[in-house]
Amino acid sequence: MSPEARRDAIVDAALAVMQRKGISATTVRDVAAEMGTSSGLIHHYVESMDDLVAEAFARAAGADLAAMEAALTADDALGRLRQFLASYSRTEGDATMQLWLDAWADAVRRPALQETSRRLNREWQRLIAGIVTDGVAEGSMRSDDPEAAAWRLLSLLDGLALQAVAHRGSLSRRRVAEWSGVAAENELSLAPGTLALEQA
Repeated sequence: MSPEARRDAIVDAALAVMQRKGISATTVRDVAAEMGTSSGLIHHYVESMDDLVAEAFARAAGADLAAMEAALTADDALGRLRQFLASYSRTEGDATMQLWLDAWADAVRRPALQETSRRLNREWQRLIAGIVTDGVAEGSMRSDDPEAAAWRLLSLLDGLALQAVAHRGSLSRRRVAEWSGVAAENELSLAPGTLALEQA
């Protein structure tokens, strides 16, 4: 294995353990066991566990963000907002959202993870802000401050997703989608029902 391939395998192994055991419980020994190798090999390729956790988290969360960006195919901002909300409400069994919950909890004690989660959170906010900015330009939405509107919407969506993932059964996917749509309608001065989502 080349050094690059070996490091990729280590990051993949770390991610697998993180998804199974949680970020705070993941150790170098766990990652080594996942790969069937020694802890010494992990230390050879990784400067710190904090860096490894941050890189593994970035891989999963970054892929999730890229998938969302690819899913926003509508020609108009309102259509892209509907697509965004429909996709974001898929919280039941969402391994990436569980990783986000772990990352938020551990970020205070892990500087590299804190920086990574902050950067990715900002990218999600920018994605929403771009949709809102386009909607204002098209005349389909109203907002005096798309950046602030995006932060408010993202915070609400994350809070609902947290409830649905951390307290399974407290909120259904349908309820998360409904409340997300109503909040976005209120935030962007849309007529009630504009963002009503069809649930599978």
